[in-house]
Amino acid sequence: MPRKTIKLLKKGVEANHAERFRDGNLIRLPRYGELIITGDLHGHRRNFERIVSYCDLGNNPDRHVVLQEIIHGGPEDSQGGCLSYKLLFDAIEYKLSFPDRVHFIMGNHDTAFINNAKVMKNGKEMNVAMRSALDREFSRTSEKVKLAIKQFLFSQPLAIRCANRIFIAHSLPADRYVDKFDHSILERQLKINDVVRPGSAYLLTWGRKHSQKLLDKMAQILDADIFILGHQRQETGYRIVGANLMIIASDHDHGCILPIDLAKSYTVEQLMKLTKPLAAIA
Repeated sequence: MPRKTIKLLKKGVEANHAERFRDGNLIRLPRYGELIITGDLHGHRRNFERIVSYCDLGNNPDRHVVLQEIIHGGPEDSQGGCLSYKLLFDAIEYKLSFPDRVHFIMGNHDTAFINNAKVMKNGKEMNVAMRSALDREFSRTSEKVKLAIKQFLFSQPLAIRCANRIFIAHSLPADRYVDKFDHSILERQLKINDVVRPGSAYLLTWGRKHSQKLLDKMAQILDADIFILGHQRQETGYRIVGANLMIIASDHDHGCILPIDLAKSYTVEQLMKLTKPLAAIA
């Protein structure tokens, strides 16, 4: 079991690096086909199953899906340990089935696991909860499994750039840190210092409450018209912020997804009308 799990994680690392559309730490999608954009999952297995069902990638060869922040949340073991790594393993299997059309992007809970840093969710420190569950399941080999999970999370790209000028990331730097953000991180090889505060991957995944001034500046820096992010919890599944930002959440019963046509340009108002509640998907 541990050997099989580590092998799966290593295959996931290889698949992340070998993606046809990967360019540095970016996924550059073409101007054709569809993209299903999802928000944070945080261990929500039923919503993951709904996403897989809706995407139906086997029958839709030009359709892509982006997944983010799968760990930290959802089912627990008998001692309160976080079992979200099981969903991560299933998501990697999904990617291996469709290696150039299932895309991961790095989130702040991923950087926290890589660094073994504290990260709270619903009053619980999630790294302690997940690591303790891994220890109980994998016993003497748990450290090797944890290392393989770290390596997989570190191999994820940071963002997706669509040819229709939509930019998808877990978040953006906060207003007060924007001048410390080095956008060349999207093009160069990722280093461990990048995911540690105040590294640029850390800043990209942890920022909240973005002003319109910041969004306008980031639009110039990243040459994008619209941003679609996760990270910030949305009780209704999505929210429009300012003139060019939409936030998506997929980790609860009111979560949603956003299907877009990669050949079309959109306003945020048009995107809002395209959102689909996950609860409505069989």
